[in-house]
Amino acid sequence: MRCLVVLLAVLALSQGSNVTRIPLHKGKSLRSTLQDLGLLEDFLKKHQYEFIRKSSNVGKVAQEPLANYLDSQYFGKIYIGTPPQEFTVVFDTGSSDFWVPSLSCNSEACKNHHRFDPTESSTFQNLSKPLLVLYATGIVLGFLGHDTVTVSDLVDPHQTVGLSTQEPGDIFTYSEFDGILGLAYPALASEGSVPVFDNMMNRHLLAQDLFSVYMSRTGQGSMLTLGAIDTSYYVGSLDWVPVTLQKYWQFAVDRITISGVVVACDGGCQAILDTGTSLLAGPTHDILKIQQAIGATRGQYGQFIINCWSLSSMPTIVFEIHGRKYSLPPLAYTIQGQDFCYSGFQENSNSPLWVLGTIFVREYYSVFDRTHNRVGLAKAVY
Repeated sequence: MRCLVVLLAVLALSQGSNVTRIPLHKGKSLRSTLQDLGLLEDFLKKHQYEFIRKSSNVGKVAQEPLANYLDSQYFGKIYIGTPPQEFTVVFDTGSSDFWVPSLSCNSEACKNHHRFDPTESSTFQNLSKPLLVLYATGIVLGFLGHDTVTVSDLVDPHQTVGLSTQEPGDIFTYSEFDGILGLAYPALASEGSVPVFDNMMNRHLLAQDLFSVYMSRTGQGSMLTLGAIDTSYYVGSLDWVPVTLQKYWQFAVDRITISGVVVACDGGCQAILDTGTSLLAGPTHDILKIQQAIGATRGQYGQFIINCWSLSSMPTIVFEIHGRKYSLPPLAYTIQGQDFCYSGFQENSNSPLWVLGTIFVREYYSVFDRTHNRVGLAKAVY
């Protein structure tokens, strides 16, 4: 109670000449005086947010379980609106926009998924701004709005929400998730859009301004932890890598080797840690050298095929990052098909960046730290 009285006094004084001067009597609190004058209710309503923010220095830690679909898509549940409407989304560190299909979208991709109905939410506001999100494999068109978004037990008010009206092509039609929640930096977001994690930080919802990701090799156990690092998901030490460009979660890679010999990224290169990409992509020249080194041959549809019986003799690929070695054994970088095994390495012909997708994250528990702009990596438990 004493803290509230002091806070009220500070807030009242901070308003300067816009606040009626309130005479205080010895032994009588500001709260009591405001109540006697009939001003308390309006004062508390006006300053409710300031009180919550200033009186709570410790935010929450929230855990969001992630479903694992065929080791290629990891997604969790979120809720939008009042009353809440449920959606499944990929928590994507390779993008910054947050969108779900809208009721007005008639693309096949939208018809196959949950669609948000703005008219059923009492807290929705249409911003009348366009949404255009370009992905490496697809495009989303729509408009932006504001609404309350709930992730785990974190309630994120007045959050920018993208609502798709068109999802051309087939890329999203057969996906197991409804939309995408981007967790990269604001520089990648659409104009007028505030990323979800930035909104959480701005409203001091989190115990720490970081999140961490564990991706299991089985159908269960994958987890997104907001506001904390969970030591139960890794062994050994957590090593930190500085972010080099605050758009993606981008950092420098020293080299990529096999048995100590450089096979790619000679002289250094840049990479991003991307939970929304299932494979591991790099420049064409480097990827072809790796495919040759592991014995992969190009198949009919552009995929690189590996003899499943040769896994035990295939080499370990080592990413040397910030002076540390991160090994990917054959079981980590190969994909088991019905009749064949496939290489998890993919050509990224449109960019010099390496994209370390879920193939890498499954091996290494990953922490994304916005306070210090760094990525933490540690050997994940199986």
